[in-house]
Amino acid sequence: MGSETDACNRGGWITIPFIAATLAGLTLAAGGWTSNLIVYLIHEYNVEKIDATQIGNVLNGCASMLPIVGAIIADSFIGCFSVIWISSLFSLLGIMLLTLTATINTLRPIPCVHDGPGLCGGPSKVQYAVLYIALAMAVIGVGGTRFTLATIGADQLDKPKHRQSFFNWFIFIIYISNLVSATFTVYVEDNVSWGLGFGLCLAVNLIGLALFLLGAKFYRHVKPKDGSPFVGLARVVVAAFSKRRESVSFDPERYYYFTQKYSQEELGGVEHFVTAPSSFFKFLNKAALKTEGDVKADGSIANPWKLCTVQQVEDLKVLIKLFPIWSSGIFLSIPLVIQLSLSTLQALSMDRHLGHQFKIPAGSMIVFILLSTCLTIILLDRLIYPLVENLIGRPSSSFERIGLGHVFCAMSMAVAALVESRRLKESAVKPNSMSVLWLAPQLILSGIGEAFHLPGSTGLFYQEFPDSLKSTATGALAMFIGLAFCLSTAIVGVLRRATEWLPNNIDHGRIDIVFWLLFGIGVLNFGYYLVGAHCYKYRLGNHMIHGSPSDHQVMIENINGDLDDQDSTRK
Repeated sequence: MGSETDACNRGGWITIPFIAATLAGLTLAAGGWTSNLIVYLIHEYNVEKIDATQIGNVLNGCASMLPIVGAIIADSFIGCFSVIWISSLFSLLGIMLLTLTATINTLRPIPCVHDGPGLCGGPSKVQYAVLYIALAMAVIGVGGTRFTLATIGADQLDKPKHRQSFFNWFIFIIYISNLVSATFTVYVEDNVSWGLGFGLCLAVNLIGLALFLLGAKFYRHVKPKDGSPFVGLARVVVAAFSKRRESVSFDPERYYYFTQKYSQEELGGVEHFVTAPSSFFKFLNKAALKTEGDVKADGSIANPWKLCTVQQVEDLKVLIKLFPIWSSGIFLSIPLVIQLSLSTLQALSMDRHLGHQFKIPAGSMIVFILLSTCLTIILLDRLIYPLVENLIGRPSSSFERIGLGHVFCAMSMAVAALVESRRLKESAVKPNSMSVLWLAPQLILSGIGEAFHLPGSTGLFYQEFPDSLKSTATGALAMFIGLAFCLSTAIVGVLRRATEWLPNNIDHGRIDIVFWLLFGIGVLNFGYYLVGAHCYKYRLGNHMIHGSPSDHQVMIENINGDLDDQDSTRK
C-alpha cells in the first residue's frame, strides 16, 4: 500500500472522471476494431468466412484471458497504474499498425472480384505478419486494461458503497461504449472507409491514454506488497505434499494460524473461535500442520514452502469448491461465442436493408445483445428484483440468477436453430431474401441471459473468493470467457473436419444442426450447474480476524451480512 500521506492526499472522486474517460476511450477503440474484424478479414484480406470467425474467436479469447496476466503483473510487480499505461500504449501501436493495413494497399492482398472471372488471392506471408503483429499488440492492450481499470478505480475510494457505485458506472460505460462502437464506428468502416474507422479508434485510444496520464498526480498508487497471491496457493500444495506422510490432526493447537487474538470487548461482544481446518480436501490441511523446525522463535514461519497458515489452506479449498460453478460458466459461454460468430455470417447472407437507404452492418448484430443486456439489467435492478424480494421475503441469490442465465441462453440456441432452418428454406428459393431482423430474438434472449448470468457470477465470485484474491475475482470471470473463445474455436474446427455443416457458403451447410447441438450442450451444462450449486456451501466459517481493532466493526458487519445472506438463501 502507499504511505499514509499518499492515502490522505490522493484518491477520492476527483480521480474517477479521469478513469471513466480512459475506460470509455479504450473501450470505444477496442470495440471499433473487434466488432467488425470478421468482415474486415473477409472483404479486405480474402480470408474464408469460417476461417475469419476462427481468427476472431482466438483473438477474443486471448483478450479475455490476458486480464489474468495483467492482474498477476499488477499485484506482484509494477502495480495497476504501470500495467494500464503500458497496455494502453501497446493498444495504440497495434491500432496504428491496423490503420496502416487499411490505408496502404501493398499491406493487403488484391481485392476479389466476386462477380467476375478469376480466383481470389490470399494474403502474402508479409501481409499476414503485419496483420498479426497489429492484432497481437492491440489484444495485449485490451487484456491489460479491461479489468485493471476497475481495480485502480476501486483503490481510489474508501467506502464500500462508493466502490459499488463506481462498479455500476464501470459496467455502464463498457456497455455504452461497445454499443457506440458496434453502431457508429462499424457503420463508418462499412460505408465510408476502413481507414477512417480504424483512425477513429486510434484517436479515442490516444485521448484515453492522455487523460489517464493527466490524472496521475491525483491517483492513490497501491504498491504490490506481498507478491502474487497465487504463490501462496502454490505453497499450500507444495507444503502439503512435502508433509504427505504426516497424519492429519483435528487438534487446532497443532495448526499454524498467525492471527492475533482479541477479547470479546474488542470484537464488540461477538465471540470468535479458532477452529481446526475444514475436513474438505483434508490432505491440504497438512500444509498448516506445525512440525519441528517450521516456526522460528519469534513465531514466524521458517520456510513458507514447508508451512502455511490455516487461512492460506482454506483459501485454496474455497477455489476448489468454486471450480464446478466456474467451469459451468465456460460451457455456458461456448454456445454464446459460437452463436455470435455465426450470426455475423448469417447476417451477410440475409437482407440487411432498413428502408431503401440504410443497410445494417453485419458486424453490428452484437447491438441486440448489448442493448437487451443493458435494458434487462435496469429492469431487474429497479423493478423485478425488488418485486421478487417483496413477494418471497428475501432477495434472490446469486445461484438463482446464474441459473436463470443458463435457462435463457439455452432457449436462445433453440430459437437460433429454428430461425436458421427457416433461413435455409427461404435461401433455397431466393438467396438473401430473409430479413436480418429474424436474428434479433435469439440475440435478445442471449442478452437477457447475460444480464442474469454475468452480474450473478461476478457477485458470487466477489463474495466467495478469499480475501487475498478479491482483486482476481472478476479476473476469474474473464478467464472462463477467454477459455470459452478458445474452446469454441476447437469445436468449430472439429465440426468442419468431421461434418459438412459449416462450409464457406453457409447456404449449403446446416448451421441449424450446430445450434441444436449447442442447445444440447446448454441443457447438459445446466444440469451440471444445478448439481454444483446444490453441493456448494457458502464460505462462512473461515473468517479470520486481521488488521487493527479499528477495523473490527467493519469486519463483524461483513461477517453478519454473509450470515444473513446465507440464512435467507437456505430458507
